Amino acid sequence: MELVEIKSELDQMKKRIEQFRGSLDLDHKLARIAELEEQMTAPDFWDDQQAAQTVIDEVNGLKHQVGAFQEIVESYDDIEVSYELVKEENDQELFDELNQDIVGLRESMNDFELQMLLSEPYDANNAILELHPGAGGTESQDWASILLRMYQRWSEDKNFKVETMDYLPGDEAGVKSVTLLIKGHNAYGYLKAEKGVHRLVRISPFDSSGRRHTSFVSCDVTPEMSGDVDIEIKSEEIKIDTYRASGAGGQHVNTTDSAVRITHLPTNTVVTCQNERSQIKNRESAMKMLKSKLYQLEIEKQQQELAEIRGEQKEIGWGSQIRSYVFHPYSMVKDHRTNVEIGNAQGVVDGDLDPFIDAYLRSNIH
Repeated sequence: MELVEIKSELDQMKKRIEQFRGSLDLDHKLARIAELEEQMTAPDFWDDQQAAQTVIDEVNGLKHQVGAFQEIVESYDDIEVSYELVKEENDQELFDELNQDIVGLRESMNDFELQMLLSEPYDANNAILELHPGAGGTESQDWASILLRMYQRWSEDKNFKVETMDYLPGDEAGVKSVTLLIKGHNAYGYLKAEKGVHRLVRISPFDSSGRRHTSFVSCDVTPEMSGDVDIEIKSEEIKIDTYRASGAGGQHVNTTDSAVRITHLPTNTVVTCQNERSQIKNRESAMKMLKSKLYQLEIEKQQQELAEIRGEQKEIGWGSQIRSYVFHPYSMVKDHRTNVEIGNAQGVVDGDLDPFIDAYLRSNIH
């Protein structure tokens, strides 16, 4: 960019920063951080570990948002100083550095703007992500394992922690089903963009004739709910089964029936958990997962009712195909909701999901 273009870009950035400042309500957030940190100094703070963790997660989330904004302001101030130097010195090396810094700040501002969009209830929560292969046997189960790796890599890039709550390996390869708990600020807010059916087109490595196959895997995402979420579950409405837990590859986690499966009879909603050695802990985790699912069902019911009132012809459900991953006869990943296309299909399944998530979240701004 030339100096005139840089000046125009800086003016636009300054306006965006002021918009961020207004939306962020910085004074309120700093006051809230101080209030929560005071709670953390109380002698009985850790008496209720779940409540304590909720406070810590809120503090960390607020600090992350405030810190990101302050970094943007500091970067902008540094770039303004560099701009003045370049005007005076006319140094090519300084000019190149200035352009690079502007590109970096533009990316940081876009990331921050995306975070600001995550203001819906429970966007800041951890996410429970489930993968279930469709018909197609080993091919679909292998596709599920590819998606599992994709979400694990994306989560690692975001510095999110991933816990495997339930894992059922495929008969020959891949997985029959898997449930992940993805922990991190705004994990659900980002991953709600992934809910739906994911379609794969490729030459199957399991087909000796080398034919092209189409496989489907459904991805379900719900926010992890705190234990005190206001969802009533009556004991007579649930069926609890226990069984022996087994990990990836069929190796037994232990030799007791510690794994838990809970079925909510009125909605036929099933959750399973086997990542803890204790049956009691697995039952607690499964109940939290069940509450999360029932909450999600209630939200979808409300959305459906609103759509009917408005006369919207919009499918709201878990079976809608959202994205196609084509490896043959060409390489392309296309999101059918936003029409975003990326030619590097391998890069996407290696975890490069941000362009799709970004476009989905921005398309849902009301």
